[in-house]
Amino acid sequence: MNIQEIIDSLQLTPLTTLKNYQAVTPTCGYASDLLSCVMAGAAHQSVWVTLQAHINIVAVASLLDLSAIIITENAQPDEATIAKANEEGINLLSTQEPTFSVVGKLWELGLHCQQPKNK
Repeated sequence: MNIQEIIDSLQLTPLTTLKNYQAVTPTCGYASDLLSCVMAGAAHQSVWVTLQAHINIVAVASLLDLSAIIITENAQPDEATIAKANEEGINLLSTQEPTFSVVGKLWELGLHCQQPKNK
């Protein structure tokens, strides 16, 4: 599954500059609104699902080389956050759906993750 398939299936709205989303294949998914939890738990190239929309999400996604951030519950980042995401190559996607629904749909699409042992 690639990011374009996720965008189409979940009817997400890209907020950053359009890219070849078919070339981006996420490894896993992660859902949290606590940045420290994301930094400790999200796998490389994951899709991160959150209702946070401030500029710090871009820093975390860049640090972990995440494939995309899905911002839920119609939260909207400001222009500075979108500009920083474009600069860092982070895909910001938006939906009005709640986080729980988005995670369930990602699971149904087949985005399953194996948890590392001894975590």
